[in-house]
Amino acid sequence: MQEIRVVDKISLWETIKEDFRNVKNNDPALHSSIELFINYPGLWALFWYRIANALHLRRIPILPRFLTGISRLITVVDIHPAATIGRRVFIDHGAGVVIGETAVIEDDVLIYQQVTLGGVSLEKGKRHPTIQSGSVLGAGAKILGNITIGHNAKIGANSVVVKDVPDNSTAIGVPAKVIAKGFDKSPFSHNKLPDIDKEIFQYLLKRMAVLEHALESGDNSAIHKEDDELEELYEKFIATIG
Repeated sequence: MQEIRVVDKISLWETIKEDFRNVKNNDPALHSSIELFINYPGLWALFWYRIANALHLRRIPILPRFLTGISRLITVVDIHPAATIGRRVFIDHGAGVVIGETAVIEDDVLIYQQVTLGGVSLEKGKRHPTIQSGSVLGAGAKILGNITIGHNAKIGANSVVVKDVPDNSTAIGVPAKVIAKGFDKSPFSHNKLPDIDKEIFQYLLKRMAVLEHALESGDNSAIHKEDDELEELYEKFIATIG
């Protein structure tokens, strides 16, 4: 059975204080403690979720959903009170984030705006993703179904993930494909992610240019080297997204 490492047994108040310290210690955009109260809707969405979740675990009816409903109106972040969220989770910017009822988010996960942890089934039971510790979910990523995003994984902006992503991997695209494996401590730089559609389109254009040149010149001897290089490029491309 898969191990789920979520919130250690510390008090609700200690968990909330840790959420605030986490932002102060790790967000370079924070210049004053006052900004925590006016510029961090993701933090406040977590604050209200912590309280609603504690009430939900005590089986108090209606009130947990009422609190998260009020929080959604204020923060534009929708977190179901039954979701499981670990320690030091940071929802950056916050707007548009949706976290479903059976979602599990382990410790030290970074979530950017407009991320959805959604379901693809109306059946009861586990139907939302599990995000394991240390993962980074890029802006607009949609992670759907009862799948697992592995430890320290990185999901590119606007990717749609419908299959498990291994530990220490980077996945991008629609549907998302794993493009890199291996632990990387560096920050997630979306501008350095490869554009899969652009790469395959450029490959096709180069392939067509090689064939056109061969037809026009009638000389195939100079073409073989370029064709071999393109084949090697294509094989690497397929290995990357496979």
